Amino acid sequence: MANTTARAKSPVGTLYRGYDGMWSWVAHRITGVTVFFFLLVHVTDTALVRVSPDVYNGVIATYKTPLVNLMEVGLVGAVLYHALNGIRIILIDFWSKGPRYQKGMLRGLIVIWLVVMIPGTYFMMLRTIESLFGSAS
Repeated sequence: MANTTARAKSPVGTLYRGYDGMWSWVAHRITGVTVFFFLLVHVTDTALVRVSPDVYNGVIATYKTPLVNLMEVGLVGAVLYHALNGIRIILIDFWSKGPRYQKGMLRGLIVIWLVVMIPGTYFMMLRTIESLFGSAS
């Protein structure tokens, strides 16, 4: 006797289709790796003080560039997203209603991130923009 039950057709290619949960997972991993590498560089350059103060001063001088200032803004954004998403993950795991509200929590996370990052970016980049293009006054 032949099997008469119809099987659901499995998707071709990957199982991930780019829904909210997948992209928040990807962003959480990327921001985690970014913060890890920042901490690695930070510990390394701080250790230079004991090895050679002159080299340390040279490294610190390179950090006072517009490119590094832009990277600092990215770092703050990465840390903020990673922290907020970590709280969201904890709520999903340990709150009985967490899975039901995960999309709403993700949207709230994005709103909070934007509310903090837009003025934060302005104030963090203000000195760099003034040094590049001159003061408005």
